[in-house]
Amino acid sequence: MSVQERIEQQLKENPVLLYMKGTPDFPQCGFSGRVVEILNACGMRYAYVNILEDPELREALKEYSNWPTYPQLYIKGELVGGCDIVMQLYQSGELQKMLEQAAAAEE
Repeated sequence: MSVQERIEQQLKENPVLLYMKGTPDFPQCGFSGRVVEILNACGMRYAYVNILEDPELREALKEYSNWPTYPQLYIKGELVGGCDIVMQLYQSGELQKMLEQAAAAEE
């Protein structure tokens, strides 16, 4: 399976997926940690991929998403964005709506 196919499979299998540095319990950068805090505050289930464990995926995802930095949050297979965008969406209440729609589609 190519790295592109792995990315597509991960996005298909996980309605809310965070590509991050580290893990939710031990984020390896402040931006990843902030997005984890926001997602946890929303109380929705999400999956994550530690891009530090997979350098091939880390590089391929930048090309796949056309987004050069991490973390990258995807909802229903669509890139939402990084820390700044996620924070803005959270503060406006939009992120919570997006997460609720993803959870409803999963049921």
